[in-house]
Amino acid sequence: MSAALSVRFTGPLERLSSRARRDIIDRARADEDVRVTAVVSGILTRVKREGDAALIALARELDGAALAKLEVPRAAIEAAKTNLDPDVRRALERTNENLATVHAAMMPKLVEVESEPGIVVGRRPDPLAAVGIYAPGGRAAYPSSVLMGVVPARVAGVPEIAVCSPPGKNGLPSDVVLAAAAIAGASRVFAIGGAQAIAALAFGTETVPRVDRIVGPGNAYVAEAKRQIAGSVGIDAPAGPSEILVIADETADPEHIARELAAQAEHDPEASCVALVLGDALAARVVEALGRVVVDRGEVVAASLGSRGAVLSIQSLDDAWPFAADYAAEHLMLLVREPRAALARVRHAGTVFLGDGSSVAFGDYMTGANHVLPTAGAGRSFSGLSTLDFVRFTTYQTVTREAAARMARDVSVLAEAEGLKNHAAAAAAFGASR
Repeated sequence: MSAALSVRFTGPLERLSSRARRDIIDRARADEDVRVTAVVSGILTRVKREGDAALIALARELDGAALAKLEVPRAAIEAAKTNLDPDVRRALERTNENLATVHAAMMPKLVEVESEPGIVVGRRPDPLAAVGIYAPGGRAAYPSSVLMGVVPARVAGVPEIAVCSPPGKNGLPSDVVLAAAAIAGASRVFAIGGAQAIAALAFGTETVPRVDRIVGPGNAYVAEAKRQIAGSVGIDAPAGPSEILVIADETADPEHIARELAAQAEHDPEASCVALVLGDALAARVVEALGRVVVDRGEVVAASLGSRGAVLSIQSLDDAWPFAADYAAEHLMLLVREPRAALARVRHAGTVFLGDGSSVAFGDYMTGANHVLPTAGAGRSFSGLSTLDFVRFTTYQTVTREAAARMARDVSVLAEAEGLKNHAAAAAAFGASR
């Protein structure tokens, strides 16, 4: 593109009205839409009651696919891997290796602590028994998201990893999704999409196993389904349209900033792309560069920037950090002279990219970090997907008889204070039995 792109919010950050600031920061997707909520509730109920029959009927109604089987045969999965374009396969295998390396290093370890002599408390990470990975389909296939979900589950030691992805007209998910599932090490793959896939994984059917946690991105119906079943099965962080916040000083290249904004804007007209840059001149150069750097999906990029985009100038980097904390970006990029020093100021972000070589695109595909991240401000309380999402912790404790004798009196005092006399009696008895 060479025509200028309209960015909704421009000018100095300090002059932004409270209403405009709220519009930028409050970007939660309307997953609570009454119609979406009702449709998803109906699908969940139908799948819970009718099982496989509901899944087959919904595939016909919603995907236009006549399914002979819900589960994809292992031969078809392996054939997709064998027939995959060699360059794509090599790139996916490289991503698989990097993800495994990073996530294995971050795997939680068993910890034992002696709080007092003779009192040992331990915490052991145990893999979940079964997990479900949702892989979007339909208008686009995202094999990288398959790896992002399956690999940390595999590294955590989960024995059953089920992937669900919408069927095409041939009754199967896309070949590249199937190939990615094979490369990542998924146990089983099912040709099921949308809210019905979440229902099948949450409740189990005759064919689909019930799982302990469901992760992966999806549309508004998938997100709403995960929200509705969250009380009965674990889910990952709430996720909506992609977003980025770039914080840049005078050392930053305006074209680099513009390319990062455009890269996230091409995901979705509802993507949120914001830059806080030092000085009015750099801000103007970023806006001008946006008209030159877009190479594809220009209408989507223009819609995103026109409705949710912002390029705002700041007088000092100190002005950026309060805004960044409120915004809690999915992707935060620090294009500043000393990015590691700036990192110390960051508390709320899905993932942070440091310096002018660290394009978000690298993290999206190949660094080994995970690209399944909290959006819409959820980074204030959620983290990105990791092995922590695929384990639960067993806490255990041992108390020697000598330690029991030392604790008995104080424990009895506390139990009596709470009116729990049987607790007090138990502590006294164990403390006396040497």
